[in-house]
Amino acid sequence: MSQEQKNPVPSTQFGIFSVGDVTPDPTTGRTPTERERIKAMVAIALKAEEVGLDVFATGEHHNPPFVPSSPTTMLGYIAARTERLLLSTSTTLITTNDPVKIAEDFAMLQHLADGRTDLMLGRGNTGPVYPWFGQDIRQGLNLAVENYALLHRLWREDVVDWEGTFRTPLQGFTATPRPLDGVPPFVWHGSIRSPEIAEQAAYYGDGFFHNNIFWPADHTKRMVELYRTRYAHYGHGTPEQAIVGLGGQVFMRRNSQDAVREFRPYFDVAPVYGHGPSLEEFTEQTPLTVGSPQQVIEKTLAFREYAGHYQRQLFLMDHAGLPLKTVLEQLDLLGEEVVPVLREEFARNRPADVPDAPTHASLRAAAEAEASRNAEDAVSAGATGAGGREEVAAG
Repeated sequence: MSQEQKNPVPSTQFGIFSVGDVTPDPTTGRTPTERERIKAMVAIALKAEEVGLDVFATGEHHNPPFVPSSPTTMLGYIAARTERLLLSTSTTLITTNDPVKIAEDFAMLQHLADGRTDLMLGRGNTGPVYPWFGQDIRQGLNLAVENYALLHRLWREDVVDWEGTFRTPLQGFTATPRPLDGVPPFVWHGSIRSPEIAEQAAYYGDGFFHNNIFWPADHTKRMVELYRTRYAHYGHGTPEQAIVGLGGQVFMRRNSQDAVREFRPYFDVAPVYGHGPSLEEFTEQTPLTVGSPQQVIEKTLAFREYAGHYQRQLFLMDHAGLPLKTVLEQLDLLGEEVVPVLREEFARNRPADVPDAPTHASLRAAAEAEASRNAEDAVSAGATGAGGREEVAAG
């Protein structure tokens, strides 16, 4: 029995994602080394499993001040040291990575992690990365569309003949290893502001992850509704059956005033939102929550008011120079006081037709059920054909 079967993932997955920034601690002036930051990310992932979270996701960056340039290397190492944790990415660059390499890297990770892996595809938001990998940022959306079309086939067809615009043709190519149990990793398409990516997710019937950290609720609502509507348009199910994930940012102390006082110097210089609106303005206008565990619970529960019932919630907690000790304390609060309440409340009044969060086990079961239906249809069609021939012979 696999670890996933022994420890089934709940209908809504809760976890954390890291962007892997190497930022000076504004309260001490000290900057961690790259090695320290990489090791800290591993420690954070291990802590996530310890406190009962479901997912750890790492970003992909190829420029300072970030360190996670090789996500599957890190996730493979974490896979060997965990038993239950789902391992994902919070961006795999579909635009500047070769789809052949993505197909092979994540299939390999699937096997090593016994299926505890999926990935989130994105275009990335760092312009210079494109020429570093031989691409043109002006072709970003076209690259995302073409590269994923190829990746989708590489995981589902044993032999691929293919020709496109941005890479050399493939003739009789087989990506190795093949996906575990013949089931490709589940794909989330991540975007903050690009409706084209929501459309792509809907077209394939994949998940859509809206990184709900910078923008107000009405923007998130429009993006998620677009995806849900188009998911139904392409015949994958009702809008409510679409697979949605959200991001979020939190900093907690048991006393909300202590949380605000401690986090303010980190917020003011954070590479993702510092040097702009005040902490109070930002928390009022975006999903960022700085306060008590109860405040985090209340604000996170409110996400369903504009996103509907959804399958994955990831929090950003280790950025802006926060020391590892502080991040681990945050994870204790998240795992012990916040997520248990969120699990209970998310399950309450959840419609029966809203699907659970996808896992390798659920995808494999769905594939087996579809294969069984196809076999029954083939037998039925054969019987009908045989009956027709008998009638002709009798006539």
